[in-house]
Amino acid sequence: MLAVLGLLLPVMSFSFALGLTLPLLRMERLYFLQDTPSLLEVITGLFAEGDQALALVIFLFSVLLPGLKIVVLHLACLQRRAGWALKALSTLGKWSMMDVMLVALVIFAAKTSGLATASGLPGLWFYGAAALLSAVSAPLCLRAVRTS
Repeated sequence: MLAVLGLLLPVMSFSFALGLTLPLLRMERLYFLQDTPSLLEVITGLFAEGDQALALVIFLFSVLLPGLKIVVLHLACLQRRAGWALKALSTLGKWSMMDVMLVALVIFAAKTSGLATASGLPGLWFYGAAALLSAVSAPLCLRAVRTS
């Protein structure tokens, strides 16, 4: 169990970092204009354009909470103690798919506008992989913490 976690946790962290920094999607408008923003570029762009509230919400649910869950998973597996980790992981787990939902909403909005087409790029795949790996790692980590 710990050997599997020893592989999953670093891959999850690496995927999360790549998911934040690599381009998420390619948006093509009018066949010759093209944007390939990363998640961090989307957030900073929203903030710079005056949409601070939206930028904060996206940052909270797409960067901060998933990143916090990854840190708590690492700490819980390293310490192998059940107390605070169980409470923190159950609370963070309730919000863990919100990040994927936000990215899906952006793609949906771009595709249904009729003015643009959108397609996923590596950042989206790494970001999705990090979300899936955190969903798989959390129960494994909790089981390892409870048995030790």
